[in-house]
Amino acid sequence: MSSSNANTSALLTPGRERALLWLLALTQFTIVVDFMVMMPLGPQIMHAFTISPAAFAAAVSAYSWCAGISGLLAATYVERFDRRTMMLVVYALFALSNLVCAMATDYHALLLSRAFAGLTGGVLNSVLLAIISDVIPPQRRGAAMGTVMTSFSLAAVAGVPLGVVLGAHYGWSSPFFELVLLSVLIWAGAWKVLPTLTAHIRIPAIPLSRTLPDLWSLMRDPAHVRGFGLTAMVMGSHMLIVPFISPTLVGNLGVEPESISLIYMAGGAATFFTSRMVGRLSDRFGKRRVFQVAGICSLLPVLFITHLPQLPLWALIVFFPFFMVSGNSRMIPVQALLTTVPEPHRRGAFMSVNSAVQQIATGTGAWIGGLMLTTSNTGQISGYGLNGWLCCACILVAMWWIGKVQPYAAPAQERAAVQTA
Repeated sequence: MSSSNANTSALLTPGRERALLWLLALTQFTIVVDFMVMMPLGPQIMHAFTISPAAFAAAVSAYSWCAGISGLLAATYVERFDRRTMMLVVYALFALSNLVCAMATDYHALLLSRAFAGLTGGVLNSVLLAIISDVIPPQRRGAAMGTVMTSFSLAAVAGVPLGVVLGAHYGWSSPFFELVLLSVLIWAGAWKVLPTLTAHIRIPAIPLSRTLPDLWSLMRDPAHVRGFGLTAMVMGSHMLIVPFISPTLVGNLGVEPESISLIYMAGGAATFFTSRMVGRLSDRFGKRRVFQVAGICSLLPVLFITHLPQLPLWALIVFFPFFMVSGNSRMIPVQALLTTVPEPHRRGAFMSVNSAVQQIATGTGAWIGGLMLTTSNTGQISGYGLNGWLCCACILVAMWWIGKVQPYAAPAQERAAVQTA
């Protein structure tokens, strides 16, 4: 490795580091909104294209499956380039994909445009995680991940509710036009804030003939497989529930589409104020322990939201934060723990594969969840309770499985930094 490729984290001042983390959070915010806004817009999209819950789930899954494929392919080349260059190029393509999505005129065009969005989003997500891993040392990575994960909260507080309101008044495609504009602004900020990150690049570069064998070696490493399995269980179980919350609230409880924004806003506000706290707790008490506590705390909210009785809007607004916070609190320690699993020079490739697993599990969970549901002639959705029980079973398995995920056995001077994981 070139001696000029110094440890980038040592070159960043605390202020520059905070600015970088919040920029990554805003970038992740647009990725999350791009994916999440489809869910509360489900009733409008299903009506606009005259499709069933299973067809809608296929549109959600198309994004995730393509993001998984692109993330997996990214593992073959992501370590060859400066992280800054990779992010700027892929983020520009991401903005273009949203423009194409907003201009879709029928279901098949929507499906293809979501696939295009997934191809860009999958690479972008892995690059973001690799940047965090490169810049932030392991002992502070939980807090850093908590900062970036506030993007989910911001998406729920601002992005998704605004998208729902825009969709209700100006059509389902208006939120995607909004994302294009916002992405252009964030891209300009990234151009100014992102440092050059090349310390991961091997010199001389690995020959292309070794790329696929090295990828296969990375994917079948037992320690890596255990990490990928954890990701699949956590994300797949979550997506058995999330895409169908809005259609169930509208179809079964009669909630107005415009009111969905208030419910998501309440949940997002709660996670905004808890995400960084969960990250700090993960650093202090251990990422496995925090995940297991969050898993136990999430069982009742999952079962409640999938067995909802007829409730007034205010009760749904009060309850939804418990579901959002417990779910978000499972994600943060898992993401932080997984950054400690690979060797430093394989981290970018590992995070690319892990991102691919995450996206494929997300799409598969949504697809399976959609297949388990049926819609009556009156628009009511049945079978959601079974989704909840299956999700809880997966959470319990993940709580046991996380004990098998271990940090990379680094040299002694590095190993002390990851003992708290």
